[in-house]
Amino acid sequence: MVLDYYKLREEPFGVTPDVRYLYASATHREALASLLYGVEAGRGFVALIAEPGMGKTTLLYSALRQIQDRFQTAFLFQTIATPEDFLRALLHDLGVEATPGSLLDLEVKLNDVLVEKSRLGKPLVIVVDEAQNLDDSVLELLRMLSNFETAQAKLLQIVLSGQPQLAEKLASPELVQLRQRVSIVARLERFSPGETALYIDHRLRTAGYSFDTSLFTRDALALIAEHSEGIPRNINNLCFNALSLGCALKKAAIDGAIVSEVIDDLDLEPLQEKTPTPAPPRKASAYAGAPLFAPAIQQPRRASRSRKVALAFTILLVLCGALLVSRLLRSNRELLPEASVHAASVASAPAATNPPSLQILEAPQPADPSVLTRAGVVQVAPGQTLYRICVESFGRCNVQLLQKIQRLNPRLRSLNHLEPGWTIRIPVSTQTAWPQADAALLPEKGTP
Repeated sequence: MVLDYYKLREEPFGVTPDVRYLYASATHREALASLLYGVEAGRGFVALIAEPGMGKTTLLYSALRQIQDRFQTAFLFQTIATPEDFLRALLHDLGVEATPGSLLDLEVKLNDVLVEKSRLGKPLVIVVDEAQNLDDSVLELLRMLSNFETAQAKLLQIVLSGQPQLAEKLASPELVQLRQRVSIVARLERFSPGETALYIDHRLRTAGYSFDTSLFTRDALALIAEHSEGIPRNINNLCFNALSLGCALKKAAIDGAIVSEVIDDLDLEPLQEKTPTPAPPRKASAYAGAPLFAPAIQQPRRASRSRKVALAFTILLVLCGALLVSRLLRSNRELLPEASVHAASVASAPAATNPPSLQILEAPQPADPSVLTRAGVVQVAPGQTLYRICVESFGRCNVQLLQKIQRLNPRLRSLNHLEPGWTIRIPVSTQTAWPQADAALLPEKGTP
């Protein structure tokens, strides 16, 4: 539907490494030329280093296409754990059936294949993508394979492609001999805003867009360049979603408003669990611990719509709860004349710590629970409410009893909030022989 709406032959912002869509920026042209020169000159090892999403694989396919008539090529991209696995995968890519045996047997078999390819005038070029995932033992095997040569030329060329972690591996002391054999290191840099616009234009033209009118406005291109940080994969994601949204809204051109909405939709920060970040030392250097390839500083983004909806929903729940409690209290036929029961506005004490001024301690707390009962004092258990204490003590609970309990406990700010461990004084029952000193606590006549 999107292709028909914008009159495109095919998807312009796909995820496959199609060499037709390779945009030859300055750094891409330089990297491609370096790879081809290293292979043609028989330098043995060539490396391609770039961040994720920069188009390394597409560039490698383009290089292989240009040398396939003169070289036998093998492309390995899966994670390989051991030297034996690497050799078996390489032989399989070269059309050799699974070969059992030890590492030495596999090396002998590969040497036979290399000699045969060299006799036919097609030396082998091995391209290893995502090479930063290779174990050091496999990288050391590659160094040993580079010794397969004749007096006039090497029998194979090796291209290592990977992320910046590959550069760190090659620079380690354990792989110093391999690093010395890498004669050419090509790199890919992020697109500038101008290159980003040309990249989008190139992919649209390749997909068949006629360009009678501009499909992306200037403000849309500026937003894409800023938020993609010049990384081709990010540009593709933004443009793909912008075209989908523009088609759904029946927009003839993709403007800044559409791109802004796509940026908000692709923002994953609201979905991430927020964890406290420890504060850095006060005197730490501003450059301490900085990554080798630091990403561009991100600009503040607009508040996500999901955050606004969550906040509004929370406020609505609080208001509904307060209104419900207030109406229940008003419906009680024994409602207190004064607002002594603050159920709708809970002024609870902090949960973590309870200062002594907020605890109900009208009388010393005896150690024996039976003494607590005779003294008219109840210790709050976990999960216990004032309503439950009233029912357990008198068999029922009404507003008059709650009013008496509040008069006996003037420090009790809210009848709806009790903390475990507090002691609450309650009126004593007239059916029990209580000490004369507690006569003032007896319920009034006719009160249960």
